[in-house]
Amino acid sequence: MTKSCILTTLTCLALLISSCNSTTKESSKPAGRLSFDSIIGIKYYEVKRRFSNGLSFNELGFQQEPTWIIQFKSPDTISAYSPQKKRMQSFFLHYDHGEVYNFAKEWFKIKKISKDSLVFQRLHLTGREISKDIRSDVNITYYAQDYINKTLKTTAEALQRPTKADTLYIQQLAAKSNRNPDSRDSAFAGRQPVTFIPLSKMVQVKKISTVDKLVGRTESYDYLFPRYRIDLANAYDNFGYEFSAVVDEKGKIHLGNFRVDFPENYEPRKKTLEAIINVYLQNLFQVIPGKTLGIPHSSEINLIVSGRKKGV
Repeated sequence: MTKSCILTTLTCLALLISSCNSTTKESSKPAGRLSFDSIIGIKYYEVKRRFSNGLSFNELGFQQEPTWIIQFKSPDTISAYSPQKKRMQSFFLHYDHGEVYNFAKEWFKIKKISKDSLVFQRLHLTGREISKDIRSDVNITYYAQDYINKTLKTTAEALQRPTKADTLYIQQLAAKSNRNPDSRDSAFAGRQPVTFIPLSKMVQVKKISTVDKLVGRTESYDYLFPRYRIDLANAYDNFGYEFSAVVDEKGKIHLGNFRVDFPENYEPRKKTLEAIINVYLQNLFQVIPGKTLGIPHSSEINLIVSGRKKGV
């Protein structure tokens, strides 16, 4: 073989190898990207949403509730059920890095994929950084519809119920709060917040919703930080005050925090607010304490109370 033939052959081999390498790089998926081909079209129901300790509740009384229904429509499209619109909505499945994906404005680390079940870790991001605290300490389990119906022979609703461990945990929190009925430190949010039932036409009460989706304030804020406006007619004077209170397991209201402009006004304001609680609120309302899993316990609430003098 001549020298020129050898050079030509080597050049062709080099081009062929380069072409093969280029094709491999173009067709290969990015490192860490998962394949959803085997589960496309399967409808999954969220059956568990729990902290890493296995509980659905934390010490603040916040409950992780399993509510999602999802279905992979294609490798980059996922449908999720919208309770507001009462139908499935399609979302782009955005791949970020590792096993981290985004859809429906939420971030998840996908930890397990099978035809029977999925496990996601819900993530909270600050900027581009994954938070290392409780906000990213949530594990979500989905079961396929056929797996629930045919293998487990039950319903998604039954699987979504709080566990015995949840009940035991809430009993322990309630026992602690009830030993210190006026303590803000021992109180925790009731999954069913405090209820005020008027016993007189002199009073009106309204529970104020603080949900604001634009700033990420979800429906859970309404039971974590319950807020009420109470209007009193025929009061001793015209007044308006805002303060917090702890309502214990028996429905007794204990004054919490309030603001004053000057330290010397603290004690007089405290006496005034305690009088409003004891004279008006405790006598003109039936106060039903907050409850979690049917267990009454101390919980903190926020009140806006206004009085209107008789004849005004």
